[in-house]
Amino acid sequence: MGMLFLGTSSHTTIQSPHPKPVRANASETPPPQKIKEIRVCLHRICSRKGSIETLQVLTDLAPPDLTVKSCGCLGKCGIGPNVVLLPGPVFVSHLGTAAKAAKLLSDACEGEVGSWSKSLEALALKRRAEAQMEVDNFSEAEGLLSQAIELKPHGGIHVLYKDRAAARIAIGDVSNALEDVKEALTLAPNYTEAYIVQGDAFMAIEQFDGAEESYSKALELDPSKRRSKSFKVRIAKLQEKLIITQ
Repeated sequence: MGMLFLGTSSHTTIQSPHPKPVRANASETPPPQKIKEIRVCLHRICSRKGSIETLQVLTDLAPPDLTVKSCGCLGKCGIGPNVVLLPGPVFVSHLGTAAKAAKLLSDACEGEVGSWSKSLEALALKRRAEAQMEVDNFSEAEGLLSQAIELKPHGGIHVLYKDRAAARIAIGDVSNALEDVKEALTLAPNYTEAYIVQGDAFMAIEQFDGAEESYSKALELDPSKRRSKSFKVRIAKLQEKLIITQ
């Protein structure tokens, strides 16, 4: 099998949409058109108002079929964080809390408000798990993520499975980690981060061909990963193992 190498790729800039925009506040319901993508302004003014956290919350809560991306200025400086829903476009302002982000998703996607409340509960558990993983308390993180998954949140459950897989790899439970990755990819077949964690699991059990296939798939889905320092470290370790085993 050929070895996976990192090269360079061109940078893609997301352009702010302009044609006949519809404007709404976070409390207003977008038109009954299936939303496929949400873009969050990360211009410095919106960033100061919390748009980076808004981006993270929307990413963590979004269903697998809804893409969440960052973008440049949406032309509504001063009333952010601002997002735009596509197709439409529908602009939404003042989206500065997790509750408002969940309400936006409840309006834009199928699902009752109560189910999105479960998503917020799961998100709180996920945040606690992340804090535990930062101090290498992976067993506690695994337990918190299991609680979050048991809530059956409307959005973001594929992310929870991916996160629990990472925690399980850290505690040596690779078999169940691979099952979690399988669940994540069943829910979100093009979920780049799940393929990376899958590659990590294969590395842990020295299935290097499987790891190469998983990392290659991640890079295929998101070529920008070739610029990621952590991804470069993964590839360097994989290449070293492949050389030794050849």
